[in-house]
Amino acid sequence: MKEVELLEKDGAAVDFNNMIRRNPKGLGDSIENFTTKTGVKSMVDRVSKGLNIPCGCEGRRKAMNALFPYSRGGKKR
Repeated sequence: MKEVELLEKDGAAVDFNNMIRRNPKGLGDSIENFTTKTGVKSMVDRVSKGLNIPCGCEGRRKAMNALFPYSRGGKKR
């Protein structure tokens, strides 16, 4: 339940079937939404857990958001 609270705090819409971010801040959030909807993220999470290695998804998402942010009204967020 703590993970759900963190996701809600970070701007994610909590839908237990498909967890997506309502207001993507950049390309990383959009890619995460796509991989979540298509089931790629759940497969990567399972394999990562099975091999006992971190997938690095969160770090890549943040890096992509920093490199390719979406602007609103001409101002970068």
